[in-house]
Amino acid sequence: MTAHTPPTTTAADAAAAAPAGTPHRALPPDDALREELHNEVHARPSARIRLPALVVSLAVLNQGVTRADECAHLRRLPGQDHLTPADLDGNFLRLRGANHTIKWERHGEFTRYAIVQPLPDSALLGATEPELLWALAVDAEWLRQIPGRTVVAVKLVMLEHDISDPHAVLALSQRWLGGRTVVASLLGHGHSIAVTNFRLRPSGFERMLVIAPAHTSETRAGRISQRLLEMETYRLMALRGLPVAKALAPVLAAAEAGLADITGKLEARLASEGTLLDTLIHVAAGVERATAEHAYRFAATQAYATLVHQRINELREKPISGTQTLGEFMQRRLTPAIATVAATAQRLASLSQRIERVSALLRTRVDIATEMQNQQLLAKLTKGQDLQLSLQTTVEGLSIAAISYYVVSLLLYLAKALKSAGLPINPELATGALIPIVLLLVWKATQRVHAKLNRPH
Repeated sequence: MTAHTPPTTTAADAAAAAPAGTPHRALPPDDALREELHNEVHARPSARIRLPALVVSLAVLNQGVTRADECAHLRRLPGQDHLTPADLDGNFLRLRGANHTIKWERHGEFTRYAIVQPLPDSALLGATEPELLWALAVDAEWLRQIPGRTVVAVKLVMLEHDISDPHAVLALSQRWLGGRTVVASLLGHGHSIAVTNFRLRPSGFERMLVIAPAHTSETRAGRISQRLLEMETYRLMALRGLPVAKALAPVLAAAEAGLADITGKLEARLASEGTLLDTLIHVAAGVERATAEHAYRFAATQAYATLVHQRINELREKPISGTQTLGEFMQRRLTPAIATVAATAQRLASLSQRIERVSALLRTRVDIATEMQNQQLLAKLTKGQDLQLSLQTTVEGLSIAAISYYVVSLLLYLAKALKSAGLPINPELATGALIPIVLLLVWKATQRVHAKLNRPH
């Protein structure tokens, strides 16, 4: 009789047997973070912008502002009352209006709102410092009541114009920005021109202008907008470390002077260890407090500065003769500030290391002093034990003499009693002859007692 072997089910058979429309999955279970990490590459995509366009970007610090607060504010927009805080979990949201879009992005320290809308005809190239907020697609009061504290506010105008003569375009752009000195670059080695003067206006906004030739794609316009606005946002976030570094400079100078004074006194032995330790603890506490309060700010400054450099590189600037590029202007102003912050952070770290070394030296000195005190105490204890042993030996000798005296006295009384009983003995001679024997026996008995007490149990 032949055994029956069941047919082998292949992956293809399993896929064929699955219900229609069910995706076939031949993978182990997903890691909990797999989908989130995979989709991170699609986070905060650039917008598609049709020229001419006005982009109003506002970045606010979100410390103490929850997603629920931001959701409640977004719900005040027409047609957005269906929003819930869960809709903001992805840190990115794009809301579409009748003729505009609003983009919401939440970052670690700030939240950015960007409104993209058509550009009014009165603000085209050829105008002189045109007013822009009057045509804003959202209510100005809604913009004013965004939760948080404003850190960046930019009005970016993007329009179409022939850029074959960059200098002519630059002259029109300078007039559009109010006639002040501007910085400008050919972007992407010549596909558009970006112009700005990095000046805050009474409205609280700064202005940027991008001129691109006709038929510029919406995706390219969106990428240009994203790079310019992120560059400016990260620049100002990076500079938040500069006031901290300046304010910390006198604190660090005082700590360095105090540490130098401690080191000098430690070397010259001009103060006790307790006094030096108390002063060192005071200096160290101040440095550690400064480190705890500002280390994150300094690290964030370096991170934001790196992002600024990346965005500048992504612009692929080409200079227009006679004008600084955006990157040159940015680097010239930003680099010294970042260097100051980096130097302050290094100074703080170096000061902590020096405090640690001085603390180790002081600890060594305290250990040596303690060791010397222990040796002196041990010597005193040894001397006391020697004196105690000598005293004990003296007392022991006196005890042997006293016991022998009493035994001899008893023997004398015994000899006298025997003489009175009629025995022919001389009590004094007999007792005197027994004195050495009594002393020997008492000494032997004492030694036996010592041996018994010192015997290990």
